[in-house]
Amino acid sequence: MNNANGGAGGGGGGGDDDVHSSSSAVADWTNALSQRYQYLLDKSTPFVLHRWIGFGLIFFIYLLRVFIVQGYYVITYGLGIYILQLFISFLSPQVDPEFQDDPHHALPTHGSEEFRPFVRRLPEFKFWIFDVPVFWPILLFYWMVLFVATMRRQIMHMIKHRYVPFSFGKRRYTGRKEELVDDDSAPIRP
Repeated sequence: MNNANGGAGGGGGGGDDDVHSSSSAVADWTNALSQRYQYLLDKSTPFVLHRWIGFGLIFFIYLLRVFIVQGYYVITYGLGIYILQLFISFLSPQVDPEFQDDPHHALPTHGSEEFRPFVRRLPEFKFWIFDVPVFWPILLFYWMVLFVATMRRQIMHMIKHRYVPFSFGKRRYTGRKEELVDDDSAPIRP
C-alpha cells in the first residue's frame, strides 16, 4: 500500500521526510562551506585598486594596438562582449530580489532591517581568471580558414618566384655539368 507521499509501506520511519531533511542539511552545509570558501578567496586577493588600474592600462594598450594595426576587430568584439558579460555578473547580486518572492533573499531597504552583505553573482577572484569557454568547432573552423588563407598566399609566392619547398620534382645534379637527372631517373640534357 502506498502512502500519501508516494513511498511504499504504511508505517514506521517516515522515509521521505528523513531523506528530505538529510538532503536539506547537506545542502545547507554545502552552502555554508561554499560561502566560507568564497569569503577566504575574496580576502586572499589584495591590491584591489592596483589590479583595476593594471587592467585599465592593459586594456588601453590593447585598444591602442588595435587602432595602430587596424586589425583584430572580430577578436576585440568577442573579447569586449565576454568582458562586458563578466562585468555585469560582477555587479549583479547573486540572488536577484526582483525575481525572488522569498523575503529572506531581499536586500535591505531600511536602516532598521537586518544587514545582509552584497553577495555578487560573480566574485572578483573569478572575474580575474580568464577562462573563456570556447565551442571547439568554431576554433577548428577558424583554424581552417586561417590555414587556407595563409597557404594560398604562400602558394602564390612559390608560383611567383618558381620554387618548390619539397624534394620531389626537383632536378638533381650528378656531378657532370652536361647531364641533369630528374626524379624519374631520366637524364635531361641542358
